[in-house]
Amino acid sequence: MNHPVAHAERQRWIGVLARARSSELQAHEAALRDVEYQLIRAPEIGMTLVRGRMGGNGAPFNVGEMSVTRCVVRLADGRTGYSYLAGRDKVHAELAALADAHLQGPRQHHWFEQIITPLASAQAERRALKEADTAATKVEFFTLVRGEN
Repeated sequence: MNHPVAHAERQRWIGVLARARSSELQAHEAALRDVEYQLIRAPEIGMTLVRGRMGGNGAPFNVGEMSVTRCVVRLADGRTGYSYLAGRDKVHAELAALADAHLQGPRQHHWFEQIITPLASAQAERRALKEADTAATKVEFFTLVRGEN
């Protein structure tokens, strides 16, 4: 039986799974694969166009292309899990899709506590370290006004 999941909540955990390091998900591989499932769309690598904006709000422009990997799985009870992530890691894509499917079931809280919460914490920690490193190299510019005599 599918359990209703808030759209925003599912978006959040799919994002956490996509940003996880492959090794972090592989630590849960045995538990994630311990279920009957079929690959609806086997992990496949493709390309996507990346767009950007100057200053975050200027006119959009094409930055370039990047590799992405996607996967769709269906558990025996009918739950479907999806993943779409940056890079070329088929194992990561399959494990992320399995995690998405598990998170839609009756043991959602278990999977959330075992996988999503630790991954989100690790990602927040890495982001904070990166921001601190970036702030340490920040240069303040100022303009000297020359007086007219």
